[in-house]
Amino acid sequence: MQNNQKFALIVFISFMISAISVFSQKKENKGKDYPDGRGGKIHLPLGELSFADEVVSFYKGNPKAKKRAQDSSLAIGTPNFDTFEGGFTTLGCGGSLTMRFVNNALVNIPGADLYVFEVGAFIEKTNVSISKDGKKWVNVGNIAGGTASIDIGDSVKPGEIFHYVRLTDLKSDCRPDWPGADIDAVAAIGSAEQLTLKSALLFDFNEFNLKPNAKIELDKIIEKIKANPTVEIVIEGHTDSIGKLEYNQKLSENRANAVKKQFDSQLKGLNISIKTFGYADKNPIASNRTKEGQEKNRRVEIILIPASAKIIQKKNK
Repeated sequence: MQNNQKFALIVFISFMISAISVFSQKKENKGKDYPDGRGGKIHLPLGELSFADEVVSFYKGNPKAKKRAQDSSLAIGTPNFDTFEGGFTTLGCGGSLTMRFVNNALVNIPGADLYVFEVGAFIEKTNVSISKDGKKWVNVGNIAGGTASIDIGDSVKPGEIFHYVRLTDLKSDCRPDWPGADIDAVAAIGSAEQLTLKSALLFDFNEFNLKPNAKIELDKIIEKIKANPTVEIVIEGHTDSIGKLEYNQKLSENRANAVKKQFDSQLKGLNISIKTFGYADKNPIASNRTKEGQEKNRRVEIILIPASAKIIQKKNK
């Protein structure tokens, strides 16, 4: 074999090894273990994506906690179990904290679905409710004593997707300084990855035909799905509140279907169920009183539901 042929063969083998390595990395489980603050660990299948990452509202109970523990932003993101002042959010006696999952969504899987990282050896009694839209709420039970996890299975229908969680202190410990539950983080164990795309990236104003460049953005997501196969995709179309509700409803449905059509053409043979929903302006994530808020509300959300959630749906049929 001539030298140039040997060199070409070596380059080709190196390329194939690199390609296999990259593909293997893409297929890696994103799961990660986190300390539960009590000497154990809790496994989150989506790792850092599992955590609630936005505060919607915070009602400070009475009596209130020390000032530095009244910062509701300390409850978002990953836990650090900082037992000093300022490392967590204390609800106050009877206080309530509402949070939203932005990069993921809560779904029902076998076993526990939601975990509250609460600081301290004793978990103050706290009610947990979940919601799809931040308006209608489902009571899924209480955490207390040594239990910080919640199984939503008995409270929800198969296949339902939730974006909000609300924690309400039930006044089991109202002593001064740290009255009420001390929340470090909230995570969805039953977690589906959520990708949000601005409508302006995909569509012209008031249109539902994909822009040429939109397909490039969607193809990036499609490649992600191919590398990490899922069993169900939910595509949700959303609009702002400008215009008539009937028009916006149809527009949101058509936009979701346009994205589905692109996915269908690229995901043939993968046995993935794709569902679409249009919500018009019913589920805003920002105020419609400003242009910035309206722009945020005009969006398409793509939710990738894991196989574990599909198992639950089959069992309930």
